[in-house]
Amino acid sequence: MNRWQQQGSLWCLSPGRPNPVEAADPIGVVEFIGGTVLAASPQLSYRRLLEALAARGLAIRAWSYVPGFNHQSQATEAWRRFRAAREASSAQGGVQPVLRLGHSLGCKLHLLAPDGGRGCSGLAAMSFNNFSADRSIPLLADLAPRLGLRTEFSPSPEETLRLVGLHYRQPRNLLIRFGTDALDQSRRLIGVLQQRPDDASILQERPGDHLTPASAGLRQNLLGAWADDPARQRQIDRLADQITDWWLGPASQDSRS
Repeated sequence: MNRWQQQGSLWCLSPGRPNPVEAADPIGVVEFIGGTVLAASPQLSYRRLLEALAARGLAIRAWSYVPGFNHQSQATEAWRRFRAAREASSAQGGVQPVLRLGHSLGCKLHLLAPDGGRGCSGLAAMSFNNFSADRSIPLLADLAPRLGLRTEFSPSPEETLRLVGLHYRQPRNLLIRFGTDALDQSRRLIGVLQQRPDDASILQERPGDHLTPASAGLRQNLLGAWADDPARQRQIDRLADQITDWWLGPASQDSRS
């Protein structure tokens, strides 16, 4: 039985192990935004990681979107969708602390949320990517000059870091960098975050590459558990443990949702 449920542009998963008789009460809620290309179907692209977090007691809300050039607009849209889901849950008597989780571009969208990170008790940012449009989309660098176009993400990479330094207020941030990830810019981000007063951000490194969080386990989906890669699953389980162990620290209970 597939427990994933679609609610508008959000894919939702109740806490508990993959096919439980009854779902467990959540210890918190993950608001997840994935990266370019993978973000349209997060329940598939990030299935392993999100289900591993659900197995650790977290309810999952993953935003499905098609990346565009106006990142601020998309950050605001994601924030509105998550806020509406929180309000609906609160009206039903279910209020849990919120962990924001992002991968690649998804980290940037969380950082640009209109509430400045106040509506959560921490952000886990995996493989933060803040490259320019022509670096992220190589074909654009070739075509834009020929067409007389100047195209860049809004806000631009430098403006993004400036806005984070000025307006992002969440002190608890876990930045995860994978060892062979050539697209990761977590070190630049941690430098900006740690310049803020009372910052508690940390940067941790682990083995893997840019696509490590997006291990979907497609062979397992198609052929069953016997065809799965145990080493890949162990890698995802360790990543899920790292995220939950950090988030469940003492300050994690101070939710300002």
